[in-house]
This record gives sequence, C-alpha cells and structure tokens, in this order.
Amino acid sequence: MNTSPLGLRLGAEALGTFLFFFFGFNAIAVSVDIGSGAISSLGIAFAFGLGVALAIGGLGQISGGHFNPAVSLGLVSARKFPARELIPYWVAQLVGGFAAVLVVAVVYSGLAVDKLDTAPGRGISNMGALLLELIATALFVIVICTVATDDRAPWKGVMAPLLIGLFIFTAADAVGPASGGSFNPARSFAPALLNWNFDDLWIYLAGPVVGGLVGGVVWLVFHPIPAHEPTSIRSTGGVDKPT
Repeated sequence: MNTSPLGLRLGAEALGTFLFFFFGFNAIAVSVDIGSGAISSLGIAFAFGLGVALAIGGLGQISGGHFNPAVSLGLVSARKFPARELIPYWVAQLVGGFAAVLVVAVVYSGLAVDKLDTAPGRGISNMGALLLELIATALFVIVICTVATDDRAPWKGVMAPLLIGLFIFTAADAVGPASGGSFNPARSFAPALLNWNFDDLWIYLAGPVVGGLVGGVVWLVFHPIPAHEPTSIRSTGGVDKPT
C-alpha cells in the first residue's frame, strides 16, 4: 500500500510530469531550431513515449505515476483512485507541465515555443480532432487500468512503464499528426498559457477529459470490482496494493 503523504505524492507527480514533458517538448524545440535532420516526427513520438515511461519508472512508486489529468479522472471513474485527491493531482500536473514549458522558453527560440501548441493536422476538422483525442485517451486509460492495477494481468506492474510509454509512442505516431497528439490536458494547457493562445485548446481539454472518463467506465464494465474488494488504488505504476 502506498503510505506516502499527499504532499510528497503531489511533489512526485509534478516532477514526473516535468520529466515527461521536458523530453517531449525539447524534441519539438530541437526539430524547429536545429532542423528536422536533428530529430524527426518519429523521434518526437519516441521522446514523449520514453519520457512518460521513465517518469513512471522513476517516480510512479511514490505518486502512482499519472502525469495526466485525464488519466487521474479515468482512474477515478474506474474506481481505482480516490476522487478527493483528483483536484490536487491536477494542480500538481499543471505545475510540472508549465515548468517544462518555461525551460524550453529559456533555451530555445520563440518560434520553437510557439510550436509547442497543439492544433489539428492539415485538413482535419476540429470535431475530427476532438473525436480522435477522445478515443485515443479512452483507450489509453483502459490500457493503464489493466497493466497497472489489474492483478489478473500477468504483465501487471513491472511492465506498466514500458507498455504505457509504448501506447503514447504509438498514439503520437499514428494519431498525433491528425489530432494534434495531446491525449493530455496538461500537455496542451501549459504551452497555451505561456503563449496565450487558446484558439484550439478546448479540443485538448474536452477530448482527453471526456475520453478519460469514458475509458474508466468502459474498463469497469469489462472488469467489475467485487463488492468485497477495496476500490481505491493510487498507483498506475503497478507497485501499490488496494487501500
């Protein structure tokens, strides 16, 4: 059982979100300022995917390794995380994400910082991007609930960081060029706040938030929790027991 105090867990959640976004945002900035020859779109997807895997591996045992407001909400809807801690986790995630944007702003050009904003791909409507973000995030939460919290899955726990990172890489590579590749409200809100550009932000708040909620509910339908079993599990790193 995770017995870390809430303050420590929030600090780990903020630091883990920073780690996750630091690598992803740096990859985008490098592709802009140094050129696509330095890192490709596939490399950017790798940076986000491996970044979240490393964040979970390094800090998931403390905070649970959410690093994403939609994931926290999804775990609440799946009855795997206490609702009373949802807002504090959101605040920690937003703080960590904004810190990562500030680092990029100090090191790279204004154009690179502008490119951190998320927007639908060329020829993709806002509603199309919204639907893609919703579906991808819902699937993400379903995967997380299984690989990080379901004792019936033989790969639960130890494989969680790798499989969660693999999902982000796959989604960023296969869906990201069309949808904008957020799947995480904090990932889109942090650069939008710094750049004061909220034009498309609603897509990346509504899509992932609704997707996280739907994903948790769908997972619960396929994995009903017995009445005698505790329903609050803090960790998505697969190292905690029910509380």
